[in-house]
Amino acid sequence: MATAKHVVILSGSLRKQSFNAAAIARALPELAPDRMTFSLAQGLDQIPHYNADIQADCFPPIVLELAKQIREADGIAFVTPEYNYSAPGFLKNALDWISRTAPMPITGKPVVIQTASAGVFGGVRAQYHLRQVLVFLEALPMNKPEVMVGAAHTKISVTGKLTDEPTREFIRGQLAAFSEFIDLVTR
Repeated sequence: MATAKHVVILSGSLRKQSFNAAAIARALPELAPDRMTFSLAQGLDQIPHYNADIQADCFPPIVLELAKQIREADGIAFVTPEYNYSAPGFLKNALDWISRTAPMPITGKPVVIQTASAGVFGGVRAQYHLRQVLVFLEALPMNKPEVMVGAAHTKISVTGKLTDEPTREFIRGQLAAFSEFIDLVTR
């Protein structure tokens, strides 16, 4: 029997009807293999801009809560759009903060990345930049299969549901591979 796995989702989208948070992230539980659960990290946009003076006084409670959620999870799913050829600033800011908590919660943590955008590239550059940051944080991103949902507006209904069956099947396959990847790296 497969071991239960819990994955925390870090969404790079704030928009209520976003392709990423409202459609892709919401679809993950129904597309995941049995015994894989998800929780969406809340309040990333409420984390103050990183400032060593604030850190010297004390870590914001929201940062400590996020670090705790990541430490307790078996893996992390980044579901994000691409802004200006990169990941959204508030997502990078959250990573800057949690990288300063001890022990650093992302080190050695299995990671999967999914991006979606209206453009044809589907967020490939955001994934690339996010992977660069994850190298420094010593996370363990799964390299393949990659999920980059291009022309997302044609694959998501006006009600915010991921309706494109080939995309759903591809994400389903990525999550199955991620479950195996978690087993592999946490042995």
